[in-house]
Amino acid sequence: MSLNSRWTQILDGLKTQGRFRSFVLPRGIDLTSNDYLGYGNGRQVRGFDHRVSQENLPRTGMASRLLRGHHAVWDEVEATVAAWHGAETALIMTSGFTANEGLIATICEPADWVAGDELNHACIAEGLRLAKCRRFAYKHNDLNHLEEGLKAEAAKRSEGREMFIITEALFSMEGDRAPLKEIADLAERYGAHLIVDEAHSTGCYGENGSGCVDSAGIRARVLATMHTGGKALGVPGAYLVCSRLLKDYLINRCRHLIFTTALPAACGGWWREMLPQVRADQEGRRRLFENTSLFRQELSDKGIMALGDSYIVPVVIGDDEPAVKAARRLQEMGYDIRAIRPPSVPLGTSRLRVSIHADHKPEMLRELAQAMAG
Repeated sequence: MSLNSRWTQILDGLKTQGRFRSFVLPRGIDLTSNDYLGYGNGRQVRGFDHRVSQENLPRTGMASRLLRGHHAVWDEVEATVAAWHGAETALIMTSGFTANEGLIATICEPADWVAGDELNHACIAEGLRLAKCRRFAYKHNDLNHLEEGLKAEAAKRSEGREMFIITEALFSMEGDRAPLKEIADLAERYGAHLIVDEAHSTGCYGENGSGCVDSAGIRARVLATMHTGGKALGVPGAYLVCSRLLKDYLINRCRHLIFTTALPAACGGWWREMLPQVRADQEGRRRLFENTSLFRQELSDKGIMALGDSYIVPVVIGDDEPAVKAARRLQEMGYDIRAIRPPSVPLGTSRLRVSIHADHKPEMLRELAQAMAG
């Protein structure tokens, strides 16, 4: 079989299963992106000048941060981010996928043991695959199953072997949150290090939007957290919050940082402008959760069951084809909602994933709930 024939056979199989993917241009009301605070759609905080100043930002050749890709603006951004989280330091990375994969692949060694929620994002799975460490997948948010794994591993743990727990704070396809305080308790009880992916919670949870770890008051009990800019913050890139020692280790050992072209300094200017806006945006967070409560109640009143309790509102359809048809019907009505299918979600749980934003109008959300019921 030729290479082209192999690819064609695989793609034909995806088409038969209803899982073939292709790019679709945005159209209609945005109910699918991760623009939770509405900044991507141009929403601004009253009295805040959102125009990005590029004054004094260099326009030099592109390179990794260890060559010529590091600029003073990134020191400023990292210091601002660390202060926001009340942490020692932070490290800017090019994307959330790169940050998670790079962190895990760098600090986890083959003899180490890692417990991860079975529904963790693919970037966490890829980091573990690269690390070649021993893995334990615990049932989603199941503390008893997690403790079983921790207890068994701790009983036979030898010197030099490290134990880690990795979880998302807010699960992107389930719309629910991890019990972070309880997981931190288990980590301390069995001597494990806790890593939390805050990709979908950054900007939205906590008094100043710094996320679920800070809101839970467990910052000092967590080894590292990962945060993306390209969701609620509306800027490109991501960052890790950690100790100075871990940051130095990553700068010297993380291939995903060392061999990656850095974000341009102009992006640093964008971050510099956005961070104080997000921190001060209590009104945006209030509207986001009001919209979430309204929409979830409207669905419930119409007999539609949604997973989770957050602004990510998944409605499970089941098989792939009905989910695709339901999404297409809503798209034709002007609502940009996509069908989420395996492998993004487990088999038999294809769903509509509705993403609520702070700038959505209440009446539109009521109409959407009615359209989904119809």
